[in-house]
Amino acid sequence: MTSPYPPVPARAATPADIDGIVSTMTTAFFHDPLWGPAFPDASRRAVQAAAMWRLYVTSALRYPWTRVTPGVEAAAVWIPPGGTELTHQEESGLEDLLTQAAGADVAKAIVTISDQLEAAHPQEPCFYLTLLGVHDDHRGKGLGMGLLAESLARIDDLGAPAYLESSNPSNITRYESVGFSARDEITVATGHVVTTMWRPAR
Repeated sequence: MTSPYPPVPARAATPADIDGIVSTMTTAFFHDPLWGPAFPDASRRAVQAAAMWRLYVTSALRYPWTRVTPGVEAAAVWIPPGGTELTHQEESGLEDLLTQAAGADVAKAIVTISDQLEAAHPQEPCFYLTLLGVHDDHRGKGLGMGLLAESLARIDDLGAPAYLESSNPSNITRYESVGFSARDEITVATGHVVTTMWRPAR
C-alpha cells in the first residue's frame, strides 16, 4: 500500500530533544479524549501530564526509534520489537511519580489505564507506536501523518509489523489509510473506548 501522506524530513531524536518532545506531547494530548480527562484539573494538566510524558519520552530514547521533524514540531515515539516502554525500575516507580505530580487518585487511574493497554498488547513481536504528536503551533501541516509515513517506510524496510492504540476516534480513518486495521477495543473506567490497531509486515 502506498501512503497517501508524503514523508516529511525527519531525524533520530537525541537527549537534547527531550524538552521539545515533551512540549509537543503536552500540547498534542491536552484535549485528547483519553489523556485529557486523565488529568482532570485543566489548570494544572499541562504540568502534571508533562511529568508523565517526560518519563516515557526519556525512557524510549534507550532505543534509536524516536523520530522527530527537524525542529521537533512533531514526534513519533516507537518501541522496537522486544523492547518495553519503561525499564522495570521506571515501571515500579510510575505510580509514585504520578502521585507526586498529580495526586493519588489520578495516579491510580492512570496506572489502571496503563495496565489495560499493556494487557492488550499483541504477543507477536512488532514495532509499537507509543506516542505520535504534533505541537499545537504546527497542526494542520501534515507533519504527524508525514512523520508516521517516514517511520513506516523504515519499518517496512525491515519487514516488521506495527501496532498502535488510537485514543482519539477521529484518528482511526487516518491510521487505516496507511495500512492499520482495528484489532480490539479497550473500555477504560470513564467509558471511553481506545481502539488498538495492527499493520502487518510489508
